Amino acid sequence: MLHQQTQNADFKSGELWDNITTTSTGDEEIEALCLLKERVENSILRQHFNFNVPVLQWAGSFNTSEWQRLKKYQPPFGWKDLPLDLVQSTLALLNDSSSSHLFERRKPEQCVRCAVVGNGGILRGSKQGTAIDRHHFVFRVNGAITKHFEEDVGTKTSFYGFTTNTMKNSLKVYKHEGFTKVPSGQSVRYIFIPSNRRDYVMLSAAIRGLKVTTGVDWGDWPHQYFGFKTPIQHFKILHPDFITYITQRFLKSRLLNSKYGHLYMPSTGALMLLTALHVCDQVSAYGFITKNFADFSDHYYDAVKRPLLFYANHDMQMESWLWELLHASKVMSLYKRTL
Repeated sequence: MLHQQTQNADFKSGELWDNITTTSTGDEEIEALCLLKERVENSILRQHFNFNVPVLQWAGSFNTSEWQRLKKYQPPFGWKDLPLDLVQSTLALLNDSSSSHLFERRKPEQCVRCAVVGNGGILRGSKQGTAIDRHHFVFRVNGAITKHFEEDVGTKTSFYGFTTNTMKNSLKVYKHEGFTKVPSGQSVRYIFIPSNRRDYVMLSAAIRGLKVTTGVDWGDWPHQYFGFKTPIQHFKILHPDFITYITQRFLKSRLLNSKYGHLYMPSTGALMLLTALHVCDQVSAYGFITKNFADFSDHYYDAVKRPLLFYANHDMQMESWLWELLHASKVMSLYKRTL
């Protein structure tokens, strides 16, 4: 198992820490809340968490022995059926000093507060936008619409998580709701989820600033999604070991042993929330499934109420049980409300 390498490089002007909105919460109260790892150690979850599993892939993740090990497992859990040169050349591009981690702390003892914003209908009318934006970093996923919903979901985006498939489907399906482009700006980082070959191909083309010349996305210009000349440090990709660890330790669904087992993986929102729980000190989840999900629409931007649909490639009910457990254990805060 590879261990995540840390670097000491500081972010410069225009990077993640710029324009951080401070909270009015007192320092003592913040410190009391920022005990994620301590709470894990003192809960029934301590046997599940392993903070040494690498969260991201980068240039240092690839070598011959890792190729031999991970080529046995299908994406997103490995590199099976992926071309050797594609994996090797793509990861070689992630050679910036920040490529192995999501962010650098301003000081070692700093408490980093993160909000992970799902797209659940529970956020419509919630007026949680200001609370969300007060976090140091904000994670969003898929159809992350903020325009016209700022009061409920905020405006800040630090990390946008997706697979190439979910990103493109969101741009198509939620176009009329206002999702016409993915979050962009100097402070936005893009977290690829390596669900299949498409994600390595798109990531490689995006970093090099070239058109996609192979596969399903042939002819795509990544700049239409991520902007022109986006720096290398803005691109991240989850590690197969991290996705395997998350699945086996937290979301080992019975679907894995069903006829849909080859399709199953944790949802994009689940992967981003569990990513935050492994890199941040205080995590708040907004717009995630709760026990009374049927009271709300599928998405906060739905013009007409639509029921939450369950698909065979995710186990949303299992995810909801996990969020309740993490909330009850005070490892994270799950936003809840009643109508």
